[in-house]
Amino acid sequence: MQKLLRKGRKGARIVYVPGNHDEFLRNYYGTHFGGVEVAETAIHETADGKRYLVIHGDIFDMVVRHARWLAFLGDWAYETALVVNTYVSYVRRKLGLSYWSLSAWAKLKVKNAVNFIGQFEASLSQEAKKHEVDGVICGHIHHAAMHDMNGVAYVNCGDWVESCTAIAEHDDGRLELIRWGERQISPIVDFEAKRAEGVHAAA
Repeated sequence: MQKLLRKGRKGARIVYVPGNHDEFLRNYYGTHFGGVEVAETAIHETADGKRYLVIHGDIFDMVVRHARWLAFLGDWAYETALVVNTYVSYVRRKLGLSYWSLSAWAKLKVKNAVNFIGQFEASLSQEAKKHEVDGVICGHIHHAAMHDMNGVAYVNCGDWVESCTAIAEHDDGRLELIRWGERQISPIVDFEAKRAEGVHAAA
């Protein structure tokens, strides 16, 4: 936090986009706290001129929006999984094994969860098209990913707790998914090349 605030004091624009775990901050849209702007969404332009809609994404989760009790139950289950995962990670470190997420593994093993991820990605991609941008950068579902979706770039940063992932932008505007748990950087996704391949394959 100190590093981020220091960047803000030096002129960097810092935008905080609240989600379902910090909903109280949604009452402060348009407010600045120590150089940090609170906003519902933002448009980020990369160094190569691409424009991305930045949004948390929980408003596209029907459970969070319409079944609050189920959302709270899921939140409790998630928090419990994180506590259990702390002990699992401790044992794995002692055994010299790499980081592994219990909750991420459980979610990907459930067919409905996999279907939900697909629907979520499609919804966010449609929202990007409505804003007439090149892609969307989101979070919420804790599943890091970078790929082309319906003609726009879908970028999910995952999170810093469960999947230990983040999105970084290079000086030339390329976006890269960093997976800290694996101590490696995922290959850069060239969205333009992927689209060109899709058009070529369709032809």
